[in-house]
Amino acid sequence: MPCCGTIQRSLHGRAGSYCLGLSRWRRVVLASLFAPLSLILAQCGKAPNPGALAANVQVSPSDTFEDRFPAPSFRDRFPTATESFEQKLAKDFAQAASPPPPQGSPAPYRVAALGPQVPYQRPAERDELTTLVSMKSSAFPYYGANPASETPFLNIAKGDRRGHRSYSGRVYWQDETYNDSRVLVHIPENFELQKPGVIVVFFHGNGATLERDVRDRQMVPQQISDSGVNAVLLAPQLAVDAADSSAGKFWQPGGFKRFLDESAANLAKLYGDPNAAKAFANMPIVIVGYSGGFLPTAWSLEVGGISDRVRGVILLDAVYGELDKFAGWIENHRSGFFVSSYTHYTARRDRELMQMLRDKGIEVSEDMDGPLRPGSVVFVQTPEGITHRDYVTRAWTRNPIEEVLVKMAAPSMRVAAGISSSSSR
Repeated sequence: MPCCGTIQRSLHGRAGSYCLGLSRWRRVVLASLFAPLSLILAQCGKAPNPGALAANVQVSPSDTFEDRFPAPSFRDRFPTATESFEQKLAKDFAQAASPPPPQGSPAPYRVAALGPQVPYQRPAERDELTTLVSMKSSAFPYYGANPASETPFLNIAKGDRRGHRSYSGRVYWQDETYNDSRVLVHIPENFELQKPGVIVVFFHGNGATLERDVRDRQMVPQQISDSGVNAVLLAPQLAVDAADSSAGKFWQPGGFKRFLDESAANLAKLYGDPNAAKAFANMPIVIVGYSGGFLPTAWSLEVGGISDRVRGVILLDAVYGELDKFAGWIENHRSGFFVSSYTHYTARRDRELMQMLRDKGIEVSEDMDGPLRPGSVVFVQTPEGITHRDYVTRAWTRNPIEEVLVKMAAPSMRVAAGISSSSSR
């Protein structure tokens, strides 16, 4: 490995086999070479942190997923004492049933205007809740097949260790990347079970963890709360901090339904009323897929066994494939809305999907200025300068998830002060 002095002599056309001392002219040369400092440091074994470079680099249209996300840095997947919230299990929550309604009480409330009527008694006070819950039906661990190749998903073995070789040729190990069954659950303080409500399911993109990215960087729970819409959030952990979009159990027929069924029981316990599971089990669903989250979104719509409950799909720079699945759901569920916002990375595929829909006679809008109603199909391109990495918090508007929830919500779904009817034109 050449030393810094040797590199400088080669850059200035000077020969020699020894490193120059720190003379005055050398310091001048070092100052003049400040611009290509990263090249010099890399050759001296002192390269900048690759994650920091990836987070700040100016991207170009030819960038790939590997280019646009920091290199994976595997951490412990389960919370430690220093983390701000803990993993929860169903047994951690009170099992006390709500008392039956007294004789002569009003008829029970109707939940989300979709499901059967259920009794309800709200706790006197309840704080906002953001926590992690381990669920058997979450995406991973997964020991089935990859439907794209009809071969086992875990297709690499090294001793007792099993892993998956991705399409890029990179190997990710099951115990590091595909063994996290946690789901980020968020119930806003103002959520009211007796009002029409919605469950938002967020499928994150590549190179993500629930705490660092979904909660802190992309602020998905905060966007749910700030919308003022009567909504709760479920965000399953997919591949941990890896450039991989695998859907895991959401590839399986009925996998999405099993996830929502298990989630209903957990939501009821977290809310403080275990008897409310039936209410959560009948709430409409809005799926948000960001980037690599397009794959579990598409398969959940196609084979999830619960697509009739899905009332909306939001794709954030996420149309990388599976166009037939998205087009099929839109065509067969005209009571639902569909929004796809995109940068130049996915523009070609978005335009292809638009044409597929127009060929089916489905009206497509290309701006977010109009009303968002059942049957709305909206594609909106964002301008240059909007980065893929920050897309969950800055697309055609800041905090796009919050914006769509406000636009889709009927007045009866608003629970927070300050949400005007004009916001959901």
